[in-house]
Amino acid sequence: MKKLFYLFLSIILALVILDEKIIGSSIYDVYNKYYKKTNNKIVTNMNALKPSQYLYNDHSNLIHNADNYLPKNKDELINVYYTVLNNGWVNFSYYCDSSYTGCFDDISDLSNDKKTFSNINQLIHPYNSYNVVKSSYTNDRIDINIEKKYSDDDILKIDKKINSIINELNINDYSNVEDKIKAFHDYIANTNKYDKNKESGLSTYNSDTAIGTLFEGYSICSGYTDTLAIFLSKIGLDNVKIANDKHTWNVVKINNKWKHIDLTWDDPITDTNEDIITYDYFLIDTDKLISKNEEEHNFDEKIFSFLK
Repeated sequence: MKKLFYLFLSIILALVILDEKIIGSSIYDVYNKYYKKTNNKIVTNMNALKPSQYLYNDHSNLIHNADNYLPKNKDELINVYYTVLNNGWVNFSYYCDSSYTGCFDDISDLSNDKKTFSNINQLIHPYNSYNVVKSSYTNDRIDINIEKKYSDDDILKIDKKINSIINELNINDYSNVEDKIKAFHDYIANTNKYDKNKESGLSTYNSDTAIGTLFEGYSICSGYTDTLAIFLSKIGLDNVKIANDKHTWNVVKINNKWKHIDLTWDDPITDTNEDIITYDYFLIDTDKLISKNEEEHNFDEKIFSFLK
């Protein structure tokens, strides 16, 4: 009897392994769902589990890397999406906990929740940010597929350009980190104009990305902030972006203090079309930003509570 039991168990395990590595059908799904509760995750591309070299640290108290991939409520569900994006995974599959009866309703709600996903996009490296996040579910399994904002070719091109700027400006020779940031800040301001036609849809530039900023000389706020965020990460500084319905800008951690930089507003549009640089939003603290009392610089203090 024992021999028959072990033979049966061996056959089941062999089928599970075969199914996972070759067939990709339902046996492995059932095995994960009902027996691997401590590691209940399925990745449709196993290479996707490699950690991203652009992984950001957690900062927000409300959105952070997931402790597991078996969410029991909406907050944990949001953390799964954040973790997938922060790690740069392009596809990921998981199950909600059996006690989470509202899981699929919450996924549907999140698909229309632009604010939450916008906040997630600000808390991750631009190279891991998304254009589209798609969620689908079959037999209780949820599949996430990510269309990234930057392709691998874009990343190579942008990195090469920023490295060239760093060398051209001798940025690594500066001992003061504020001077390093100022040199890059001024370079971008001097080589860009605000793309006034982007909002109307008449622009021919990729001004909402670092491609437009670095190669076309035209930017809107998201292009400025992506470019600066990539540079700040490249020189080893902790940073994130902040966005509201009207605007986006950068914050960077220097000597354990968070400072705001708004390159868009430091590169103003002038009546004479003259290129000028201002420093009204260059490495200012949160109190100073708030004191300006400008609607464009309001932010969610619950999500970005670490800035206080």
